[in-house]
Formats: sequence, C-alpha cells, structure tokens
Amino acid sequence: MSTNTPRLSAPTLLLLTLPPLLWAGNAVVGRLVHTLVPPMTLNLLRWALAFGLLLPWARRCLRPDSPLWPHWRRYALLGLLGVGSYNALQYLALQTSTPLNVTLVGSSMPMWMLGVGALCFGTPVNGRQVAGALLSMAGVLLVLSHGDWQQLAALHLVPGDAFMLLASLAWAFYSWLLVRSTEPVGLRSDWAAFLMAQLVFGLGWSALFSAAEWALPLTQTPPHIEWGWPLGAALAFIALGPALLAYRCWGAGVQQAGPNLAGLFTNLTPLFAALLSALFLGEPPQLYHGLAFVLIVAGIVVSSRR
Repeated sequence: MSTNTPRLSAPTLLLLTLPPLLWAGNAVVGRLVHTLVPPMTLNLLRWALAFGLLLPWARRCLRPDSPLWPHWRRYALLGLLGVGSYNALQYLALQTSTPLNVTLVGSSMPMWMLGVGALCFGTPVNGRQVAGALLSMAGVLLVLSHGDWQQLAALHLVPGDAFMLLASLAWAFYSWLLVRSTEPVGLRSDWAAFLMAQLVFGLGWSALFSAAEWALPLTQTPPHIEWGWPLGAALAFIALGPALLAYRCWGAGVQQAGPNLAGLFTNLTPLFAALLSALFLGEPPQLYHGLAFVLIVAGIVVSSRR
C-alpha cells in the first residue's frame, strides 16, 4: 500500500467519514458534561465502559498465549497516544476553551499528518497533498468564521487551546503508527482484538492520568462526579460511538488510505458540528456551509489524485 497517493473506494470513504461525524457529537457532549465529571476521569469512564462492551468479542486477546503480548510495547504506545491522551486532552481543552477555538486548533490536523510523516517516518510530501490540506483548512475556517473572515481576527487563544494542539499531535503520531505495523496479519485483521490490544494499555494510562487529576487538582473547583441520567447517557454515547465505532472505522480507513489522506477527513468534524446544531438546535444551514463542504471535499479529491 502506498501512503503517498492512495486511491479512495466507496467503503474507504464511509470508513473515514463516519468518525468525524461521531467526533462532532463527542465534542458537543464533552462540553455539555464538563461540569459533571473531570476530563481525565470522563476519558477513563468512557474507555472502561467500552472495554466491557468489547470484551465478549475480544476476550481471547487477554489470554497468556495471545499474539498480543510479544508486541506489547507497540500497543502500549498506541494506547498512550490514542486511548489515553487524545480525548483526555480534548476534554481538558473544553474545560477552558470554546468548541470554536478547539475546532480551529484541530483543523491543523492535516498539516500535522504531513509533517509527522515527512520528519519521523520518511514519507515524502507532494504539492497535491499540501494544496489539498490548504483547501480543506480553508473550508474549516469558512465554517468557523460563519462566512465572515473578519471574525477570525476576534478569536483569542487560551491555555485550553494548547491542550488541543497536543491532542492533534498525539493523534497524528497515533495514525502513522497504525500503518507501521509489526504484529501478525491475523491480529490486525481481527478488529476487536486489535482495538482491545490498544485498550488494555490505554486503560492503564487513563487510570494513571485520572489518579493524578484527583491527587493533584489544578483547578479551583475540587474534582467531583455528579452521577445521574445525563452523565449516564453521555457515557453510553461516547463509549459506543466516538470510542468503539469511530476507532474501528478510523483504524481500518487509515490502513487503506494512509494517514496523510485520512487526516483531511478530520476537517469534516466542524462541518458536521454545524449540521448537528442545525438538526438539534434549530439553527438552519447557511450558504457558507455548502461552500465549506465544497472546499473540504475539493481538498480530499486534490490530495488523493495520482
């Protein structure tokens, strides 16, 4: 498989489009419950629930003779970057930053993908990929500015935006490591075992971060959890959708399309967030939403052309 100029099939398009849709919902839910549970603990609870849901299909992965264990270092790193760090940093960013700022910082993902691939994995970057990334980012900026570019000048970065920057960098490394495989083909083709292999170590990292959050509170408000149906419903959604389903689809899509091209699909997240707002909050779509969609798709098409 070439990670430089891959072709996109219809199944691959679906695999890479569904995660941004689910992640848009994840950002909204994460912001809604940020006063009910600390961010690191939210990430731990999310993945603990996902672990229980995945266990019936992947329990063989935990046996002593599992092919997972000879490659534990790889899965410990994947678990740190994908399960332990990415969403924990995103939830932490949403404590002090707005969804608008978080999405703006996250729109740098295609450039991080290109940079990490070139600097750390020796993958050359061509002009089409850069042009595609710029077109895609222009579409994101159009959504964020509501069609008025002067609104971007009024944005102010806060400490939470730095956490989102770290999250984007962690996700770029995670995506590249997905295609730098060392384990047997059978383990990679079994999606439940492949995700469980990451989840085993990711839960350990998440528990460590959550313990530090409670032992060393960094905010004026002491950590606390407000149990109830709002938090329960939020956990059920983020465990099933943005966790299990999105990670499954993203892993398969990156394996087929490569990280550079897959990274462009993350810029569909703010567009989906705007559409979800129109659906659930009664905010009708505007002309700039359609123009942004054209720019984002154009970036994907330009980058994927041979």
